[in-house]
Amino acid sequence: MVPGFPVPEFELPFARMARRCAGAALLLCLAVLSLTPGAARADTVLVMGDSLSAAYGIDPQAGWVNLLKQRLGDEHEVVNASISGETTSGGSARLPDILGQYHPDIVLLELGGNDGLRGLSPQQMQVNLAKMIERSQEKGAEVLLLGIEVPPNYGPAYTQAFREVFAQLASEHDVPLVPFLLEGVDLDGMLQSDGIHPTAEAQPIILENVWSKLEPMLSSSDEEK
Repeated sequence: MVPGFPVPEFELPFARMARRCAGAALLLCLAVLSLTPGAARADTVLVMGDSLSAAYGIDPQAGWVNLLKQRLGDEHEVVNASISGETTSGGSARLPDILGQYHPDIVLLELGGNDGLRGLSPQQMQVNLAKMIERSQEKGAEVLLLGIEVPPNYGPAYTQAFREVFAQLASEHDVPLVPFLLEGVDLDGMLQSDGIHPTAEAQPIILENVWSKLEPMLSSSDEEK
């Protein structure tokens, strides 16, 4: 066809037919893609933690979060946004941007340990964690709260108030709780020389503590797809 010349009348039906066929082919492709199993987005698990989740002092590949990645495989994406030294205040400030970036389906909150080591207010820690839970839920994510404890030399009143923060949050916001992340870890033989951070040997134990509460959440999420 020469540009600028009128289209012969006999070509019009063929042109219309070609357009219709192209449109039908496009719709068919879209339908096939929508039915393809691999097209579904994998669930995203976000870990917001401190050095206990950032594999401080050990090979990052040996940390419990990386072990979780290996266990889940390609079916779930695990995003580790943990920072050594992080407090609940810092985590609360960072969380909105991270939620907007990754759109997680499940958020694991492992914060509070540094608040305790610094002797910060358990009440303020509770306020910060509550904000993080609420913001996560507002974005449609389920929350798993990972509790931690402070050494007994902080005094019975402080250690008790600190411990109760996690139980109260879990009850008030109806979220599952791992009461003590380091449950089952030999605190005499599985800590690094600083007496605070777990060794690589302790990481599988930590993973199992998390897994006991996380696995039902993953199963529930898969059923909803």
